[in-house]
Amino acid sequence: MKIVKELIPYVIIVLVVMLIRTFIITPIAVQGDSMVPTLKGNELMILKKYDKDYKRFDIVVVDKSVYKDSLIKRVIGLPGETIEYSHNKLYINGKELKDTYAYGETESFKTITLGKDEYFLMGDNREVSLDSRILGPIKKDKIKGTVGIILYPFNRFGKVK
Repeated sequence: MKIVKELIPYVIIVLVVMLIRTFIITPIAVQGDSMVPTLKGNELMILKKYDKDYKRFDIVVVDKSVYKDSLIKRVIGLPGETIEYSHNKLYINGKELKDTYAYGETESFKTITLGKDEYFLMGDNREVSLDSRILGPIKKDKIKGTVGIILYPFNRFGKVK
């Protein structure tokens, strides 16, 4: 009986950590070059699972059910919008919008109209990114949350700029 009483605090700690990682935050590693120069490969970040109010230019993580691995991309188009890239310029609902995060040339593509629960996501490094241009619009329920804090490497620790 004494051993059970001694184990209770440890069981509670494990349960709390599991609940936090499942519903609130969890670490996630950046892989590949699709978000260069904003993010570089092998960075460790915090994924905020509770943040479901996605805004344009937020960095989000897409569930691995969309592709063979989780993807980290930037929100470009919001539900109900029309998105177009023409001559390396972004158009939202027919109006040009400055895309300060784009790195490299962005090939033109036809206008895409998003559904009520769809987002158009792109990597910052447009020349190498596997994103909505190939995968199509991403449903809201396939987005796991947002990232914004780099934990490692320590020289990049802090909020993503």
